[in-house]
Amino acid sequence: MDRLRLPAWVAVVAIAGLPAVLAAVSPLQRGREALWVIGGMAGVLAFSLLFVQPVLMARVPRLLAPAAALRWHRRVGSCAIALVLLHVGALYAYSPDDVRDALLLVSPTPFSVYGVIGLVGIVGTAVLVVLRRAWPSAAMRTWRLFHSLLAIVIVTAGAVHALMIEGTMEDRTKLVLCVAAVVAVLVSAWQVNMRPGLRGGARG
Repeated sequence: MDRLRLPAWVAVVAIAGLPAVLAAVSPLQRGREALWVIGGMAGVLAFSLLFVQPVLMARVPRLLAPAAALRWHRRVGSCAIALVLLHVGALYAYSPDDVRDALLLVSPTPFSVYGVIGLVGIVGTAVLVVLRRAWPSAAMRTWRLFHSLLAIVIVTAGAVHALMIEGTMEDRTKLVLCVAAVVAVLVSAWQVNMRPGLRGGARG
């Protein structure tokens, strides 16, 4: 499996990084206010990390040793949450009415509904992580199941949100990222919940 690690890392970096690079150099960025650019790029980077996060927990290919994978899974998750909050905050500062309408589910743009679903999932995950230390050890499998279900909701909603937006992200690399993210979170959820022994006993 070690011989697959380098090609796997190259694929992960390409799938996660190329959409962000192309979005950053998109002609649509020109002439835009800083808040709009920051908010948009924060969203792109957040979704790229939402692809990387479940990949870190996968057994095949195993990118890192189990303990390191779990540690980086948590760090990447924290960064993704921060970027989502920056995404929403910067866009709110740029256009409060649009973001307020989206949060109240009265926005005329259909993609905003999926963005709000993803945001609710992110908040739910953050609460679940805070409660983890107080969660009974005997019920940790239930905690992992809730965590995985929220992850599936977040990634799926985020993918639909991204695909419906015609913006700075290049279409083909965006599609690859969205499909890869959904596949990654489904496979990771199956491995962690249906075959928990694959994580080498690490508490996720």
